[in-house]
Amino acid sequence: MTGTVSPESADAENPTTPTWDAIVRQHSGRVYRLAYRLTGNAHDAEDLTQEVFVRVFRSLSSYQPGTFEGWLHRITTNLFLDQARRRQRLRFDALPADFADKLAGNCASPETEFAHELFDADIELALAALQPDFRVAVVLCDVEGLSYDEIADVLGIKTGTVRSRIHRGRAMLRNALEHRAPTTERASIGGMLDVLDGRPTQAGR
Repeated sequence: MTGTVSPESADAENPTTPTWDAIVRQHSGRVYRLAYRLTGNAHDAEDLTQEVFVRVFRSLSSYQPGTFEGWLHRITTNLFLDQARRRQRLRFDALPADFADKLAGNCASPETEFAHELFDADIELALAALQPDFRVAVVLCDVEGLSYDEIADVLGIKTGTVRSRIHRGRAMLRNALEHRAPTTERASIGGMLDVLDGRPTQAGR
């Protein structure tokens, strides 16, 4: 017996690639937040966010339907690591004329959208002082909440390497922050401070 296929079923079986405009509109805030955590300042975060959407613009035709957030995580972290290693800017050619305006209208500043999510100054400095590979692993795990397997997929490395980087990165942060006295006023974002204080969290999996 054969039946008809509903439009919803057809869409599920043949997912369409989202438009670039829709991607910017829906995901620029998430990308900016991750970029800010990785770079440690608004200026570099804005630059990295623009570079991410340059890469998205150029790669969208070859996108294979899957976990879109994972694809954006991969692009963002890889570009950050490339930038940290090479300090080389991508050229913004062959882009829509209103590219910068669209990003400016969607990317919130840390002073507004993410003001409530900022760590205090010494934690931000300690995080920024980590080597890029360790910083990426710690941010993806303890701030973004990714599992070890998800981080391994994003970075294209083995799960054991992820565990090692997170362990070493957390140890470096503890050493950098050992002068801090525990207080009840400190806000914990993504469980990071719980991890540094030795309390178990979901991120430590």
